Amino acid sequence: MESPLFLLIVAVAAALGAMVNAVAGGGTLITFPALVALGVPPIAANATSTVALWPGTMSSMWGYRRELGGARRWAVAFAVPSFAGGIVGAILLLRTPEQRFAAIVPWLILGATTLFMAQRPLMRMLADAGSVRREIAGADGHLLPPSASFLVYQFAVSVYGGYFGAGAGILMLASLGLMGLTNIHQMNGLKNWGGGVMNLVAVIIFAFSGVVIWSVALAMAIGAGVGGIGGSLLAQRVGQVWVRRVIVLIGLSAGLAMLFGLI
Repeated sequence: MESPLFLLIVAVAAALGAMVNAVAGGGTLITFPALVALGVPPIAANATSTVALWPGTMSSMWGYRRELGGARRWAVAFAVPSFAGGIVGAILLLRTPEQRFAAIVPWLILGATTLFMAQRPLMRMLADAGSVRREIAGADGHLLPPSASFLVYQFAVSVYGGYFGAGAGILMLASLGLMGLTNIHQMNGLKNWGGGVMNLVAVIIFAFSGVVIWSVALAMAIGAGVGGIGGSLLAQRVGQVWVRRVIVLIGLSAGLAMLFGLI
């Protein structure tokens, strides 16, 4: 399985995933099906992909650090449910029998693809709902602490993120919009922070579980690093509409292929 050609293919898949993440998001819908199609068991593929792509999540979070200046209360509050949910999700994954996870995966991919398709209409709907939003800024201009219901929602999203992850960022952006945030850069900063925390916990648990294929994870990490750089250049030259259409096509095709046992 881990021949030089195999490692080259997974590195290319990770590079493509990182590139589309930089352009439009949804890179997991490329990397995970690619690993499964190459013969990696679904749970190992999920854990290995999470470990390999985590550095990219952290670099994205670092890139948005200035946007978190007025949202420090949210960042601190975000960490607790993200941390706890990531633990629960990762443990649930490791305790799911391989055959049962393989049966669930097509629906997870199709659901994540549907979320990806709905991302832009959803964000437009949230932008149009400004009149019903509550006031979330304090007298100092900083965001007030998030509500308890939002933190419960973030915990649920983090459980999903630790378990599978594709589409978790879209779910977080939607909830941030419903809570009243309007600055997309600040929202992306909080989303990347929450994703970084939940994935960090999952990465640690997966790393000590013995389920990660480290040679594959390393090849993917190298590919993702190269793809991330290329993606930042590609984002300036390629229209996001076509990239998003390709991701949807790949996600739907992979989900249906797994559903009908073709992968």
